[in-house]
Amino acid sequence: MAGFFKKLINKVTNRAEIDWEELEADLIGADLGARLTMQIVDELQEMGRKVSAEDIVAVTKQHIAEILPDDFAALTPRSDGLPHIILMVGVNGTGKTTSTAKLASSLKNQGHSVMVAAADTFRAAAVEQLEVWAGRLEIPIVKGAPNADPSSVCYKAHQEAIQSGTQFLIIDTAGRLHTRHNLMAELEKIQRTIAKQDPSAPHTKMIVVDATTGGNALNQAREFNKAIALDSLVVTKLDGSGKGGIVVSIYQELKIAPRYIGMGEEAHQFKAFQRQEFVEEIM
Repeated sequence: MAGFFKKLINKVTNRAEIDWEELEADLIGADLGARLTMQIVDELQEMGRKVSAEDIVAVTKQHIAEILPDDFAALTPRSDGLPHIILMVGVNGTGKTTSTAKLASSLKNQGHSVMVAAADTFRAAAVEQLEVWAGRLEIPIVKGAPNADPSSVCYKAHQEAIQSGTQFLIIDTAGRLHTRHNLMAELEKIQRTIAKQDPSAPHTKMIVVDATTGGNALNQAREFNKAIALDSLVVTKLDGSGKGGIVVSIYQELKIAPRYIGMGEEAHQFKAFQRQEFVEEIM
């Protein structure tokens, strides 16, 4: 039994009556959002009988499973031989650079050729961190001079990936949310630059959010989605936080589907999101 549901059962079991306000607070506290919380509570109240802890868990699980989309198919190389380009976005501190490396490791372990690009050029620590990972995983990395134009790094990396026949190029973009305008301008320029050598690129645009930040993760997803139409989500720090509800909130509001989850610091602690497993084991 997963963290949130286990706590819920322990709290409600053996109580004479459900404290509906407390239940609402617990569901919202798990980042399920006000709208979904009210839908769950309304359905429970309409049962017309004494509600058990098991009822609460069953109804909540059912609503979550109905909202979340089908699992993504695995990422695959392009049929035309050009690199499949993946943009990784997100604010600093969410695990974006680590997730970039973990995804590269996962794709490499599946037998694909992978290259990473360190486009967070204004943050030396991000470039160094990705370099350490690339060395450990034996994956080629492209970087620029400190404070170089991120778009130029992306162009160079794309060029090298095309020339070497690399199947996947993963770009670690800047994590600054200093002003929305600057962020939009930088991401839009990266997209335009990548499209010069392949009009269909980038092919996958993922935001990395930290599950423990709750509502902030939803706000970040909103901001980045305005700048660059996102198609998928990586959720980090899901190891026992009991805060997985943010995945549901982001999908319900923005239709950005969860693709991967991060459960720890090691390369193997990263896996494809599976709806059933998420509902049964992680929530």
